Amino acid sequence: MSTPVKTLPQNSGSAFLDISGGRKTANNVATIIVWATMILAMIPLVWVLWELFARGAGAIFTPEWWTTSQRGILDTEAGGGALHAIIGTFVQTLLATIISVPIGIFTAIYLVEYSRGGLLSRLTTFMVDILSGVPSIVAALFVFAMWITLFGFERSGMAVALSLVLLMIPIVVRNTEEMLRVVPMDLREAAYALGVPKWKTIARIVLPTALSGIVTGIMLAVARVMGESAPVLVLVGSTSSINWDAMDGAMSSLPLMMLDMYKSGAQPAVLDKLWGAALTLVLLIAILNIAARFVSAKFSVKK
Repeated sequence: MSTPVKTLPQNSGSAFLDISGGRKTANNVATIIVWATMILAMIPLVWVLWELFARGAGAIFTPEWWTTSQRGILDTEAGGGALHAIIGTFVQTLLATIISVPIGIFTAIYLVEYSRGGLLSRLTTFMVDILSGVPSIVAALFVFAMWITLFGFERSGMAVALSLVLLMIPIVVRNTEEMLRVVPMDLREAAYALGVPKWKTIARIVLPTALSGIVTGIMLAVARVMGESAPVLVLVGSTSSINWDAMDGAMSSLPLMMLDMYKSGAQPAVLDKLWGAALTLVLLIAILNIAARFVSAKFSVKK
């Protein structure tokens, strides 16, 4: 006995039900809110960049700005460059990066790969959380008390770098920790099953897999500390001359140059140098971020 086959009506249309008008309205409202929020977030960013380029482009788009310092030139006089501040910024940031990145990465490796939730790991996590909320002026005062008052060293670029280390380490630790946790456990277990030691698994599999995110976090930390003004105010003297020695003498930087120009008045030449230093700092951070993305894309694990 044959079973009758049910057929759909010829004019039934799509097999999917139409979305109700209320759901369409809610979806449209949510879309509008998201787009409006994105536009509101972009307005101050675009505004700041426009102001920087409009006010600082005249100063930086000259060879003199990148090749000379302000030595022998008054703040109220036109001319001179920011080479002394650019060199000081790079020296201080480079020293801070060299010290903080290995400490931050190895601390994150311990927390993710070796700790088992013991007292030491909980204490480390707690201290990282505390450091992440420390203001830059507090870090500068701590280094002043230890490096200068207790140990007797002079105010210098090295003292600034040490205070920047305190600001960079928690960012590097937190970002690296999250990137290492994202790496699938299957990769580790496969390496262990093949007899690969744990340290080699971390060095050859885990770190390369998470390299892109780790480099991005490092660059975020660098961008965070390059514009800090409190440490340079407390820990190093200002100078208009070029100084490559972080252990001896005053050393300028782009934030310190901006502060010096801010205190010098509102003459056109002063404002040009102030906005030029600000735009230079933004451009340097942008160049470093682009270079970091290129490096992470080149050396990260290919899918």
